[in-house]
Amino acid sequence: MGDTAAGRTWGGTTLTDRRAARREQLLDAGLDLLGTGGSPAVSVRAVCRHAKLTERYFYESFADREALVLAVYERVGERARQALVDAVAAAPGSAEERAAAAVTAFVELMLDDPRKGRVLLIAPLSDPVLSRRGVELLPDFAALIREQLPAGVDELDRELTAVGLVGALTNLFIGYLEGTLRVSRERLVGHCVRLLSRAGEPAARHR
Repeated sequence: MGDTAAGRTWGGTTLTDRRAARREQLLDAGLDLLGTGGSPAVSVRAVCRHAKLTERYFYESFADREALVLAVYERVGERARQALVDAVAAAPGSAEERAAAAVTAFVELMLDDPRKGRVLLIAPLSDPVLSRRGVELLPDFAALIREQLPAGVDELDRELTAVGLVGALTNLFIGYLEGTLRVSRERLVGHCVRLLSRAGEPAARHR
């Protein structure tokens, strides 16, 4: 019976399609609020008002405010991860070219739409739910960096370097987004590329 109702069309769309569209509206509203006003700006009422939907439709897709915030964060995090994977896969062979492709892709996602940068990098600093999830995602981003380090480098050195670079790059981008790091976008990109392309060199030389 439920499946029949979900597949029934009304106004040219099925119930399943309409639910999916409402969920996207709520996620978009959550991105706007979390990415501009931070965690305190996100409440069920505020999201519904922003999405122009009733609370009934909010609870159709999300159990509570925390579930929405987490869904917004995870969507941005997955887009960032995939952008990095795709950029590196399409880049030419040298370490500097791969680093430039990765940094450019991340900058385009995080700085061209600062809401995404604030959701991924700044919101976890004040929201406990996102803080926990952010810690869980760190190994995924560290792994992306570790895979690009010189193969001859000691495995522990590779791990330490990758984790350290995630922390360094995160703080650089937070400073840029918050306005505390007053450099041009080009200078930021160039510095990040040098960090990534030269990572592992000293360890490799000392083996």
